[in-house]
Amino acid sequence: MPTLSNYTYDEITIGQTATYSKRVEERDVLLFAAVSGDVNPVHLDADFAAGTQFGERIAHGMLTGAIISAALAMELPGPGTVYLGQSLRFRLPVKIGDTVTVELEVVEKKDRRQFVTLQCRARNQHGDEVASGSADVMAPRDKLEIERPAAPRASVEPSASAG
Repeated sequence: MPTLSNYTYDEITIGQTATYSKRVEERDVLLFAAVSGDVNPVHLDADFAAGTQFGERIAHGMLTGAIISAALAMELPGPGTVYLGQSLRFRLPVKIGDTVTVELEVVEKKDRRQFVTLQCRARNQHGDEVASGSADVMAPRDKLEIERPAAPRASVEPSASAG
């Protein structure tokens, strides 16, 4: 069984890096719209999106933010991390089928509360930066090595305008 491990506050060093990648699928965009309630037609309606500056449907910006959240939770610091805040600037649209790779770098540690600030960059499969910013987290105090949970199963039915 695959396992997940974390870095405790004491193990984290300035300059430490990690990466995490996820391919953005049609299903991800539909599920994000259903969960968030953001049914902006630029994400769901191919005909509408074709008339925008993007020329096609794009993923929700905050779906990219959620991928950054996953990088923090799964890689650095890893399981047990408490996400406190994020500054995020969207630079390019993420399209369905793009692979988003998040690059994390520890830039500051605050000993008093065991907070860590990480620089975050998200790039597509062409190396183009699609988002950047910084995240503040509370790093885990306890070392964990756990069995990697399976992703929950979820289904979604596209509306008549999706596709």
